[in-house]
Amino acid sequence: MRLLEPFALSSLTLPNRVVMAPLTRRRASTGKLATPLMAHHYAQRAGAGLIISEMIEVDPLGSPATPTRPALCNLAQTRSWREVVSRVHASGGRIFAQLSHPGRLSHPAVRGGHLPIAPSALAAADTIATPEGIQPMPVPRALTLEEIPDVVASFADAAAYALAAGFDGVELHAATGFLIDQFLCPETNHRRDAYGGTTARRTRFLLEVVEAVAEVWGIARIGVRLSPRGICNGLVAGTPPVTVAYAAAALDEIGIAYLHVFEPCGHQRSSLAQARRHFGGAVIAAGGYGRDQAEAAIDTGLADCVAFGKSFIANPDLPERFRRDVPLTPVDVATFYAGGAHGYTDYPLLST
Repeated sequence: MRLLEPFALSSLTLPNRVVMAPLTRRRASTGKLATPLMAHHYAQRAGAGLIISEMIEVDPLGSPATPTRPALCNLAQTRSWREVVSRVHASGGRIFAQLSHPGRLSHPAVRGGHLPIAPSALAAADTIATPEGIQPMPVPRALTLEEIPDVVASFADAAAYALAAGFDGVELHAATGFLIDQFLCPETNHRRDAYGGTTARRTRFLLEVVEAVAEVWGIARIGVRLSPRGICNGLVAGTPPVTVAYAAAALDEIGIAYLHVFEPCGHQRSSLAQARRHFGGAVIAAGGYGRDQAEAAIDTGLADCVAFGKSFIANPDLPERFRRDVPLTPVDVATFYAGGAHGYTDYPLLST
């Protein structure tokens, strides 16, 4: 089974091609710190060829009223993540930090009274949980040209903290309606300056973030996640195919470690095929794959590795379950964001 074969990802050797997808679980503690419970959770899943961490915030202002989402913006947060990474490495695993900025997907009530920022002053057609209850997404404040370099620098700063924490690399979250994706999508980017109006200009922010993070990590330890057809978080149309193709070609030229393409199940994986045509490096596919679908994607050359989300939540030893061809434990959706160990670290392992 090729899914369980080793794979060379830049200078890393992955023991298999089963990737743990980034999974927000809201188990961080006050101060947006990673916890020992999180370290245990990730160490349980160290049999993955590669673990991509949950979304880690890079915005220093952050969301102080939502402490359960972790960040990498200071030394205390770095030390907390160092324990997670050490546990994963001690268990034989490899882990990349997924760096993310919510952009417009926030609210003054969770940002110390400050409006969220975005490419354009366009509210997401969605709601958000705040200390005052469920609220509609506000109209964000459009970034000025002078402010954009500081936002780019926040990704580089978080990347430096990730390096200090011992991560094996970083993934930039340019998907599912978060800030980088907001620059990529014409429905959220109505700018008419150097960062909007054309495909190349809408892609500029992503490329500047990649270049800034590469100054910290080197280009060969950086991945990027895109979400063609990612209709969520207030997006109606998602990233257009022409933008995916342009971004994939530009990232190929730069030479990043991998392109992580999330395309929801039910589509014909056409955007994955397009990304593969324009990107010659490693491609990680994601979007509701089962074992046989993943094997087919690798066999046909559409992907080099496949990321699994819900399957990894409920099956900490997922690669071994694939190897033995045994049934998977069903996932308990009600525990996704419930906090605590239940539905997080108490799923059963196969008996040896």
